[in-house]
Amino acid sequence: MAGKAHNTLMPVIVSKLYCASSQVVLVVRRRPLVVNGGGFVVTDCSQRVVFRVDGCGVLGTKGELVLRDGNGDALLLIRRKGGMVEALSINKKWKGYTFDYEGSQKLVFTLKEPRSSCLARNNAISISTEPKGSSNFEIKGYFPDRNCSIIDSIGNIVAQIGVKEEVEALMTSKDFYHVVVKPGIDQAFVFGVIAVLDYIYGESTRC
Repeated sequence: MAGKAHNTLMPVIVSKLYCASSQVVLVVRRRPLVVNGGGFVVTDCSQRVVFRVDGCGVLGTKGELVLRDGNGDALLLIRRKGGMVEALSINKKWKGYTFDYEGSQKLVFTLKEPRSSCLARNNAISISTEPKGSSNFEIKGYFPDRNCSIIDSIGNIVAQIGVKEEVEALMTSKDFYHVVVKPGIDQAFVFGVIAVLDYIYGESTRC
């Protein structure tokens, strides 16, 4: 995939607990909608669950996602912005919120989805973080092909989504894929973004 190697520190977006000092490779396994309500599970090289994502099949609400840690505690609530303003807008927006100890929500990122992004491969999907202007990202590539990257504002790759070559020939579906997260990058933020991509393209989190 095109892009520069990551060589700058990114501000913590969700939690510093998920910012590793070295590159991390995590595996995503999609859950069947009819059995487990959909969504997906993220594991590390030891098959330990790091994150799980619940979509509308679990939550019962369309346009809402929850990223949880390995213990099942909510890290991110992600909602699709609605209403008349949304209907007239060129870009559909998703808002990601963290929770504090009192349960209050804090906006940490906004993802803008072009209206035709479900069908077009070349439409950019952009992400901005809070406070406004602190960090900006884009999705390069095409998520349904499991061949895309999250790129920062100066062209550094912060995370790559793909399928390892040694297992690609054995895979008959896209239910398993890997994500390479660069050093110092907030993994919870990365998988919050991936959760939205999964929903946009009508995969495991959507019903």
